[in-house]
Amino acid sequence: MASARVVVGAVAGAVLLPLLAVPAHAGSPTAPAVDLAGVRGVLRSALAQGAPGSMARIDDGGTVYRAAVGVADRGSGRAMGDADRFRIGSVTKTFTAVVLLQLVDEKKLSLDAPVNRYLPGLLPDDRITVRHVLGHRSGLYDYTNDMFAKTVPGFEAVRKKVFTPRELVKLSLGRPRTNAPGAAYSYSNTNFVVAGMLIEKLTGNPVRTEYENRIIEPLKLSDTFYVHPGTKIPGRHARGYLTPDQAGAPLVDATEQTVSWAQSAGALISSTRDLNTFLSALLGGRLTSAAQLAQMERWLPSSGSGQGYGLGLRRRDLSCGISVYGHTGAVQGFYTYAFASKDGKRALAAVANTSNNGTVLNTMLRTLDSAFCGKTVRAPRGKAPVERHEDMAPALTLD
Repeated sequence: MASARVVVGAVAGAVLLPLLAVPAHAGSPTAPAVDLAGVRGVLRSALAQGAPGSMARIDDGGTVYRAAVGVADRGSGRAMGDADRFRIGSVTKTFTAVVLLQLVDEKKLSLDAPVNRYLPGLLPDDRITVRHVLGHRSGLYDYTNDMFAKTVPGFEAVRKKVFTPRELVKLSLGRPRTNAPGAAYSYSNTNFVVAGMLIEKLTGNPVRTEYENRIIEPLKLSDTFYVHPGTKIPGRHARGYLTPDQAGAPLVDATEQTVSWAQSAGALISSTRDLNTFLSALLGGRLTSAAQLAQMERWLPSSGSGQGYGLGLRRRDLSCGISVYGHTGAVQGFYTYAFASKDGKRALAAVANTSNNGTVLNTMLRTLDSAFCGKTVRAPRGKAPVERHEDMAPALTLD
């Protein structure tokens, strides 16, 4: 869903934004049946478009649907499978937001307080609130735009590098802000680096400890890890392959990296099973109070049509009029879609083990219609609009 990119430069005065109306949702007894054949067709299309492998899992009440095609490892030829772990990219942002909303429940944080109240002097504008950060309305420039201006060289330059969060924020502050605080949605990884800093300041613990204590262990997410600055994915996993900018150039194995450039914005590892468990628990009201879940679901305009963004949570409106809730993620070598029905009773996680391939990214989006609308969605004719590449923006249109 392409749109013009926001012109950089500070803008005076915030703008009040209207809340979006919310369409129907899946999850009721009369919800459309899962179209597993349609899901498989989407995965096969992604394979034909350059993904070495792709897979999807749908949890629908007590029923599990699985589909996988292609390979998890081009070297060994091992087939992609439901048990494979992978890097989830910006789906990490939803985990980070949940931890902060739990801290709001514990009266340790106020969403409408300035970030600088908790991290004095970090940001140049006291008007930037915690809510602005979690909703991508801070105006903080996304440092990854510059970091990955050239896809493969940019990645190789940071593959083994370890950043401090303050170093990443400093990279952002070296560029003009995209808008005044609260004025407009402008997706930026900087926001969730700041969110991770808030977690560590308010709890006195590393973000890893808070993910584990608050989400991973209570939900028994046995495939979910935050290993930063470690470079390996534990256990059985899919390898991730980065597509170079030059047409026809060989894929680059990007599996091993610190992901220090993303941290609390995109460094978690998980599986399709764990992502479905997580989103079902969140939307089912088991991770935050009802009041804080409602804050996450205060949808404001984000990009194009059919989307809204709350606090670390995205809403997508599908072709059948149903809305689903979750996040997308892209990290070198992996594209992820993780979404669930309003009540969390049906959840889909789908992944392709490639990145920097806008055609595959758009194709994987169609798994949502097959999973929640119960019909095979035909591929659009002509050139499809390019989706926002969540973690690495260059060469793809921003949402």
